[in-house]
Amino acid sequence: GIVPPVFSQSQTNHWGPDMNEHKCDDEIRVKEITYPGPEKRCKKNNTFIQANEADIKAVCGTGGTPQRNNLFMSNQPFPVVKCTLQSGKRHPNCKYGKGKKSTRYIVLKCEEGLTLFTKLITTLLYFNF
Repeated sequence: GIVPPVFSQSQTNHWGPDMNEHKCDDEIRVKEITYPGPEKRCKKNNTFIQANEADIKAVCGTGGTPQRNNLFMSNQPFPVVKCTLQSGKRHPNCKYGKGKKSTRYIVLKCEEGLTLFTKLITTLLYFNF
């Protein structure tokens, strides 16, 4: 049968149907979203897609249009929330305040996995930011 796409761990940090512009601080603190490295430095920006896993994964199939280099652009725009760092340098002191809502087409990098039908979403790229 068809094996659905799998997200790398880092990608699960950037989507969720329940995310909204008032949850920036909580989401980023709970998921410990920081720049890579032991310093746990606060990221300047974090963007979250307000969608469920199935809708995002569909972009690698019928819900998206192939671009070059295994990139697929969503056929429909997704609601997103962009959280911008207001203060703090290191986790858990990163403060983002209220995020900005918008609607954007998203671009995913979808790579063939172990079988022909497996797509691995390795990179979330945001189109039109």
